[in-house]
Amino acid sequence: MKLLLVEDEVRLAKALAELLRREGYEVDHCADGLSGRDAVESGTYDAIILDVMLPGIDGFAIAREARRAKIKTPILMLTAKGELDDKVTGLDSGADDYLIKPFQSAELLARLRALLRRNLPTDDGSLSFGDIALKQGTARLTCVKTGQEVRLGEKEYRLLEYLIANQGQILTREQIAVRIWGYDSDAEYNNVEVYVSFTRKKLHFVGAETEIKAVRGVGYELRYRHV
Repeated sequence: MKLLLVEDEVRLAKALAELLRREGYEVDHCADGLSGRDAVESGTYDAIILDVMLPGIDGFAIAREARRAKIKTPILMLTAKGELDDKVTGLDSGADDYLIKPFQSAELLARLRALLRRNLPTDDGSLSFGDIALKQGTARLTCVKTGQEVRLGEKEYRLLEYLIANQGQILTREQIAVRIWGYDSDAEYNNVEVYVSFTRKKLHFVGAETEIKAVRGVGYELRYRHV
């Protein structure tokens, strides 16, 4: 799971990032509102931990802009403010949950797990689309019609996981590059095309009718030929 942490308090941000990485999450960090807004609107994260008081633009505004841009990523809002009006403002701005500083690490992790659970489509930990299933944890791709399966490489798995989680949407090459290689990566779009090609071969190998369709000038989406 890939998380975005938008927090300008250096010590707190460092501590939170270390905590989350120990729990097995990938974490990108932004220290101001403007860079945080751009990262949020990339649409490449599984969840966002968003401070309210930020230089440049505050967390309320970031959440509102994200929801207007149809970004559905769960947002956990952090703030030192505890007044009811601030909680209401945060939730009305598009946050999914609200945590007041100071807080216990265990509570942060529990609330984060609750937000992330909504993105798990099945009880057995697999993601599915069309005639394919992607087993989380083992990175095995299965065609439910043929019964054939194959193990995916790390980047193939992350690409297909991202496409399945955003089924029905076209993902740009930039979004995919940021998701797989990171926000500050120098990876180029041809890297995306290479791994799309690798993953298509795996789909063909298992006999799937689900395909990664290129949308000219835009990006890629998953399609099932019998739908």
